[in-house]
Amino acid sequence: MLLKKSILFLCCLFIASVANSQSKKVWIDLADESYAKRDYANAAIYYLKVLDDTTVLRSYVLPYEPQLVNLKMPSLFKVPELEITKKKDSINIVKADLVQSSKYDFILYRLAQSYRLNFDYSHAADAYNKCVERKVYKDAGYYYGISLMHQKKYDVALKAFDSFVAEKEGTDSLILLAARRETWCYFALDTLAPTKANIRMMDTLVFNRGTSNFGTMYYLSDEKVIFTSSRRGGVVTDPEKQDSRYYCDLYYSTLEDTIWQRPINFGRPVNTSLHEGSGVFTPEEVMLFTRWSDNNRYEAFIYMARTTGGKFFEAMKLGTNINMPGYKSHHPFVTADGHRLFFSSNRPGGKGGFDIWMASIDENGFVGDATNLGDEINTPADEVTPFYHDISNTLYFSSNGLPGLGGLDIFKSSLNVDDSIYQVPVNLNRPINSSKDDAYYVTNRLGTKGFLSSDRLDCEGGHCYNIYSYENDPIKFDLEGVVTDETTGLPIPSALVTIRDVHDNDEPFYVVTDEQGYYKTELKANFEYFLKAQKSKYFGKSASVITKGLTDSKHFEENFELIPIPEGDIEIEGVEYDFNKATLRPKSMEVLDKIVDLLKLNDNLSIELSSHTDSRGNDAYNLKLSQARAQSCVDYLIQHGIDKNHLNARGYGESKPIIPQVDIDAMVDKSPEFEAAHQKNRRTAFRIIGETNLNLINATK
Repeated sequence: MLLKKSILFLCCLFIASVANSQSKKVWIDLADESYAKRDYANAAIYYLKVLDDTTVLRSYVLPYEPQLVNLKMPSLFKVPELEITKKKDSINIVKADLVQSSKYDFILYRLAQSYRLNFDYSHAADAYNKCVERKVYKDAGYYYGISLMHQKKYDVALKAFDSFVAEKEGTDSLILLAARRETWCYFALDTLAPTKANIRMMDTLVFNRGTSNFGTMYYLSDEKVIFTSSRRGGVVTDPEKQDSRYYCDLYYSTLEDTIWQRPINFGRPVNTSLHEGSGVFTPEEVMLFTRWSDNNRYEAFIYMARTTGGKFFEAMKLGTNINMPGYKSHHPFVTADGHRLFFSSNRPGGKGGFDIWMASIDENGFVGDATNLGDEINTPADEVTPFYHDISNTLYFSSNGLPGLGGLDIFKSSLNVDDSIYQVPVNLNRPINSSKDDAYYVTNRLGTKGFLSSDRLDCEGGHCYNIYSYENDPIKFDLEGVVTDETTGLPIPSALVTIRDVHDNDEPFYVVTDEQGYYKTELKANFEYFLKAQKSKYFGKSASVITKGLTDSKHFEENFELIPIPEGDIEIEGVEYDFNKATLRPKSMEVLDKIVDLLKLNDNLSIELSSHTDSRGNDAYNLKLSQARAQSCVDYLIQHGIDKNHLNARGYGESKPIIPQVDIDAMVDKSPEFEAAHQKNRRTAFRIIGETNLNLINATK
């Protein structure tokens, strides 16, 4: 009887052991299946279980999946990082590595990949470091450095990248990227002044509720926003099988008395049992947004939903000029005038990874073909979440292909509207950016405050976006300079500097130089200023300063070198008349236009405009003709805005020759020298006959 019990016990133990072994083998299948579906959180859990059980490892069949090495997979709430395309020789190297590596090493590398792709960088760094120490999977050194950067361990990451580059055992593409990441670490360690902004995470009642929140966008005004959130109460088809906490929906909230009100789900037909996010409204209140599914994470498409009477029609997917099958198009943004659509896509024809694209929108709302923004904006890595600020003509976007603090950083690039070229992107630096992912940057109309989304705070599961608000420190502009004598270089004290808005939207103001000819003043934002420096007995000079469109504080310097007003006549070369007439020729008008500009700038001066003839002809006739010609010039100046009270026409005939008649009589008649002398006496000139006190001008304006 005892023997039977012992045998029965051993049988039960054996069956339990086999069952336990079988259940552990299931972990491998579950891990691989989760990894293939890009469910990296569960993949990490199962791979970790496998590593903790040597029995399972002994029975594990090593798969051949070289495409998984060096591949950054996308996730539900995060735009993917750079995907590395491997050359054939690189694939052969990976294949050899897989064959030679132990089962433990393969699972360890898979675990590290799962952690990183789930944004659990702390655990990823530990796992990658073990791979580096075991000298397996050459690319592990690169991803080890990446994981360290995301934890703000820039000094350690710098060493990791340096070792990876020095050993030259990784793929060529990653070695180049590692060298670039070294410069990023130096950038992050640099003492560059952070952006002057106050940033805070939004409340958990309205904005940051549920598992993920991102993509805040102003909704036609600064008092209303839409955003994306996955939380309880979202739209699902089967509540028993679908948990709305893991499905993205679009919401909106309104600001009332400085308090954001309870968010409202847009509901059907905008939100569905799929994922909806990254919404924006056109001026015609047409909503564009992204829709994607967990069943196919290789695709995401931009949809358009029209409204009437506050109700939405069924959303329509934009055409293949925007959405290409098999690729992702997302993060739509429409400019304030409704004429341009910006979006991010990994479609063919880009620079690599995700790029920023733009398409025009005609007056009927039809979207044209997409154009890549080119090398000025896009890199071989990812550029996403575009936002265009119309007032400043500035494009904001996020990139992990430009020098930054780690992950996606927010950049800005100003557009030169004259040649349609974007300037070199500028990193917004701390505190806007962090060592994690920062994206979905938007600003209000005046550029003083706005929102962004970031996963900078640790959360359960390793990664989640939260919505943050920011408020920039007031932008300040100031102007200083020195007014000097152009001839002597000496400072000019008590010179008057006039500062006027060219569009006359603000009153002009004045600054007087001190004993050293120095002046300084503050300027306002969003103005185009005309500057003018004046001083008695000097010709004035002008300049311009523009603060319109600037998004950062700036110091301007403008110096003026004034020319002393000479005594006597100032000849106006090139003024010509019809023969024996006072009619101005077209060339004369071009010359007089310069006198118009001079007198408008020097509106404190009064001039005598004189005309002279040579000695040939009747004296009385010459006097009359010269007076008529001088008057023609004055009339032209008056017609072009010069105050007639500042002008005096005077004809001198032949009475004031430059070359005396006695000298001309000594020349050979009709010789070149003779004709040149007469030509020199036939002239038009002006001289200063009066100056209005500049202080009086200041007092009357």
